[in-house]
Amino acid sequence: MLSSIENHYERLVAARISELLAERGEAFDAGYFDDLACVALNYLPPRYVRHSIDFASHQSDEERSRMAEEVADAVAFAFETTRRRRTPRAHEED
Repeated sequence: MLSSIENHYERLVAARISELLAERGEAFDAGYFDDLACVALNYLPPRYVRHSIDFASHQSDEERSRMAEEVADAVAFAFETTRRRRTPRAHEED
């Protein structure tokens, strides 16, 4: 029953992360990708759907554009957050 329900943002976030990692030429592992996705998805409201294809076909261009902007903001936040957490603080380097 629940196997057909998904958060529509999951695919959008995964696609945006993949796109940015490819553009940046950054090496990453699955754990890093998952960390980015979790931070980004926690930044967004859940949008549960039964069929992503049906949902996407019923969206207006305005709604699709707004969701793309929200995803871009959430993924940018995720990159910044994980970068800060991976960079040692000055007092931790000593």
